[in-house]
Amino acid sequence: MIRWLLTGLVLALSAHQTWAADTLRCGSQLISVGDRSSEVLQKCGEPASRDLLGYKRSADRREEFQVEEWTYGPNGGMYQYLRFEGNRLKQITSKRGN
Repeated sequence: MIRWLLTGLVLALSAHQTWAADTLRCGSQLISVGDRSSEVLQKCGEPASRDLLGYKRSADRREEFQVEEWTYGPNGGMYQYLRFEGNRLKQITSKRGN
């Protein structure tokens, strides 16, 4: 019974192709959630694409900031998607290309 459960869990995880991480290696450099967009650009270079996703308001609703997604890759068949909110890296997601 446990064997079937573990097999199902492995299959479910392998079918899901998107992973989120807190760090990403760019050559010999590491970038982390919280880094400034200028630091990421310096360490990783120009992304393959930059998409403006819109604007987001701060929790106190006093200021509005830009939300962007940068795409790097494919690198070894993987694409990396970096989400920036107000020039700070908020999320790193990787997905295997087709």
